[in-house]
Amino acid sequence: MFDALTVPVIAAPMAGGASTPRLVAEVGNAGGFGFLAAGYLTVEALADEIRRTGDLTDRPFGVNLFVPGTRTTTDLTGYQERVRAQARPFGVEPGEPRWDDDNYGAKLELVLAQRVPVVSFTFGLPDADDVRRLHAAGAKIVVTVTTPSEARQAQQVGADALCVQGADAGAHRGTFSDDGISPGGGELYGTLAAIRLVAASVDLPLIATGGLVHGADVAAVLTAGAVAAQLGTAFLGCPEAGTKPAHREALLEGARRTALTRAFSGRPARGLVNRFLIENSPYAPAAYPNVHHLTKPVRATGDVEVMSLWAGTTYPLATAEPAADVVRRLDQEARDAIKSVAARFARD
Repeated sequence: MFDALTVPVIAAPMAGGASTPRLVAEVGNAGGFGFLAAGYLTVEALADEIRRTGDLTDRPFGVNLFVPGTRTTTDLTGYQERVRAQARPFGVEPGEPRWDDDNYGAKLELVLAQRVPVVSFTFGLPDADDVRRLHAAGAKIVVTVTTPSEARQAQQVGADALCVQGADAGAHRGTFSDDGISPGGGELYGTLAAIRLVAASVDLPLIATGGLVHGADVAAVLTAGAVAAQLGTAFLGCPEAGTKPAHREALLEGARRTALTRAFSGRPARGLVNRFLIENSPYAPAAYPNVHHLTKPVRATGDVEVMSLWAGTTYPLATAEPAADVVRRLDQEARDAIKSVAARFARD
């Protein structure tokens, strides 16, 4: 699947603007593999990003799609009033807390028509007919999973590889369903634990993600059984990323802790702790994407205390450098880490 991957590093699809054609192209040109994030884009905007990425690189790249969940029947009146009160100082009104499918069907048709070589899915599984159509078009399918049970389901539907997400990962948890109770929407596993448990449950290539920012992290997950490491937070500081200025500054300061919250979107996601997260996490309902649309005007103000500042737990260790330099550094650090361990065993 990743035959062109000379460096076992994948740039995660970061919805909301952080993933850009330039970032994906630079990662690919440096020997890694990049994913465009289709989440929240219009079909026309996604088509444009696919075209622009192809103009910037002749290396393969992938597209990530959000699998739509079921419509919620949760009463959002109370949370809507909370958000309205917090929006008032900024002179904005909350958005409509509506459900939609993120134009999933049309985006699926687009990646089929464009013959995107790797299509990944988050928040659930593509159906069997879509899997057959993608395979017929020459695409390989990657499904994001967080537990061995999800991994077995993905294998049964025909996934070619799994992206195994540990609890340290920034942004949205890729859980198929949200229990509405636990902070992470379900059982939480660290990245290494998740890789080992999933590897024991299925026979598929595994991509590890969650809290990986250094080449030694890459070496660790490769040793644990992954074929590649997927990193998101490590690329947020790159000049090619579309990270918002206030978000960049907060990441560089490195002073905030991270936490899982439903406050911004109605789905568990890990971000830097700010006022909005603290005040609303206890009240946020499990209602995605309704809550996402509700809070969007507040988040769009650009104020650091009300933005969704997605980041993994190890974000203070990430650097702000060009994407190609990140890929090359990670590769060298991973090689050095493996050599160091091998030398230690040789001495013993």
